[in-house]
Amino acid sequence: MNASDFALLGPPLIAGAVVLSTHVPLGRQVLARGIIFIDLAIAQLAGLGVILVHVMFDQPGGSTVQFAAFLAALGGALMLRWAERHWPGVLEAVIGVVFVLAVSAALLMLANDPHGGERLKELLAGQLLWTTYDDLWLPAVVSLLILGVWKTVDVAHSPTVFYALFALSVTLSVQLVGVYLVFASLIIPALATRGRRGSFAAYSVGLAGYLLGLFGSLMTDLPTGPSVVWAMATVALASAFLRRTKPQTSN
Repeated sequence: MNASDFALLGPPLIAGAVVLSTHVPLGRQVLARGIIFIDLAIAQLAGLGVILVHVMFDQPGGSTVQFAAFLAALGGALMLRWAERHWPGVLEAVIGVVFVLAVSAALLMLANDPHGGERLKELLAGQLLWTTYDDLWLPAVVSLLILGVWKTVDVAHSPTVFYALFALSVTLSVQLVGVYLVFASLIIPALATRGRRGSFAAYSVGLAGYLLGLFGSLMTDLPTGPSVVWAMATVALASAFLRRTKPQTSN
């Protein structure tokens, strides 16, 4: 391993920071609302929009892909908002059905595509290690706008705004890091630091997971997305263990 290998980690690590910037507060709100699997459903819908564009058009432009993904994610998010208002008792079941339908639709669309398996793998696991600096400017700008709205609007009491911001954020992140890492970035840092007021610990868990996972993937040549998911979960477990044992040590 040489300096050029370490230089590869710059863009994907910044991509992880951009994703975490919005996913940590969103993840905390997801836990507070008790809709844990909404991120999987919305991320899968955004991915379905990407697959649909590639099926309909040969070599679609980046803006077309982004727009289709956002429309699919926003449509699904607003539909789930409607379900939250009218069927709150079975909302998690509805979210699960939406996820299964989106996955099944993706499999059907890719059934006759000779590269379908590879496309589905890219959607789920992402291609984080091959992220470039040019891929990051739009997600970074939009993430700043999302955080600006988050700071000025009481999202906890504005569910429609929450669902719209969620759809926009997930649309951007799923194309950077894949479905699995979107879920991990939303839930693991928030779950590991639940009960804490500040966000510093949650961001630390997430960034440490990205750093260790990227380094491990580079060292072992294993897939980057799954490596970061496992690294983040390991950091979260270590953080929870240290937090649990700290009072005993002080006695």
